[in-house]
Amino acid sequence: MTIKEAQEQIDGWIQTVGVRYFSELTNMAILTEEVGEVARIMARQYGEQSSKESDKKKELADELADVMWVLLCIANQTGVDMTTALEKNFEKKNIRDANRHKNNEKLQ
Repeated sequence: MTIKEAQEQIDGWIQTVGVRYFSELTNMAILTEEVGEVARIMARQYGEQSSKESDKKKELADELADVMWVLLCIANQTGVDMTTALEKNFEKKNIRDANRHKNNEKLQ
């Protein structure tokens, strides 16, 4: 699935099953909540924090997909083509970081 296809499929789902989009502000709050869920899993599975019984049922892949879902909802609502946005972001990073990371002693 391409990013464009994902945006289109999410829009179709929202228009049929989901009835309508939540407001942009509500989706921003939901995105923050979903990123928090990813952080919780990361801290417990890859960090030093211990897991609660309820945490053991959570899957990182599912939570990352939730983050992507809400992010693409926000993109749809605000008219952002994420394929184009990501391509431009790569260009920016390639120019800005061409030698930055190679010359960073901390990364050697």
